Amino acid sequence: MKAIIYNRAGDSGVLELVDRDVQNPQSGQVRVRVVVSGVNPTDWKSRATGPVSMPKVPNQDGAGVVDAVGPDVTEFGVGDRVWLWDVAYQTNEGTAQQYVTLPANQVVALPDGESFDAGASLGIPALTAHLALAANSDGPARLAPGALDGRFVLVTGGAGAVGHAATQLAVWAGATVIATVSGDEKAELARRAGAHHVVNYRTDDVVAEVSTIAPDGVDTIVDVNMAANIETDVRMIGANGTIASYTGGGQINVSARALMGRNVRFQFILTYTASAAAKANAVSAVSAALGDGALRVGVEHGLPLTRFTLAETAAAHDAVENGTVGKVLIDI
Repeated sequence: MKAIIYNRAGDSGVLELVDRDVQNPQSGQVRVRVVVSGVNPTDWKSRATGPVSMPKVPNQDGAGVVDAVGPDVTEFGVGDRVWLWDVAYQTNEGTAQQYVTLPANQVVALPDGESFDAGASLGIPALTAHLALAANSDGPARLAPGALDGRFVLVTGGAGAVGHAATQLAVWAGATVIATVSGDEKAELARRAGAHHVVNYRTDDVVAEVSTIAPDGVDTIVDVNMAANIETDVRMIGANGTIASYTGGGQINVSARALMGRNVRFQFILTYTASAAAKANAVSAVSAALGDGALRVGVEHGLPLTRFTLAETAAAHDAVENGTVGKVLIDI
């Protein structure tokens, strides 16, 4: 089979297209013929920084068709359509290859009415979004329709992949969603994702706009850049609210006294190391939302798709590193 590997950390030039043997699934494993591989910032960052002890196939997310199952796997059969999550975490087998063998618990059924593109766009973005939305001290631990009724959710970077998923999941769960963006084109994408209110942080007074919509403050902030946004976040978060950040970098300085009186919670998120219970809740809720048609992709749903072939994986990684708007996919 064809696969992309890298033998050392570095820029995208370390990625090579090679021939590899197809692995047979062992106990508890499923082999999937990958149709589409999704690329995330974590994929190029892992490739750039290592460590690499042996040839590694990149990319965490993907979707495809079950090709074979281990002797004790009963929940999947050959021909089942599935989506995959955390495939390359602590392994050397990512989704940038024609076939991948992985534990069955990292394989989730893909509804017949949903595309492989949608399945390959879930994983890191959607699970991260769920972890952020479920971090509030008042719950819920697992999203469902009506679970966020009456709540206000602020999504910064509403046109990004995580922002897009957070908007769709929050709307599905009943929240009023406010998204911040940097321009008119991104504003339109946020609206197509379902955001009820969109604020351009370059031209509008974000705090004033949000305060008009949610006079008592928002319940949850899903923040793409807490270090840059902390001053306004503190002014917009309501009592018993949660500010959830899913990106690193920068220093955060806040007045503890100003936040103690409101019992504000900070939640820092790395989907790989979330608790098993939190991850299981996220996978379950994302699967349910997908089944309800709430996690659609494509420019008409607010998430433009940029496509590459397997041989162009290096260019796909570069596109994500350079900030391509929407989701970067690789057709296997």
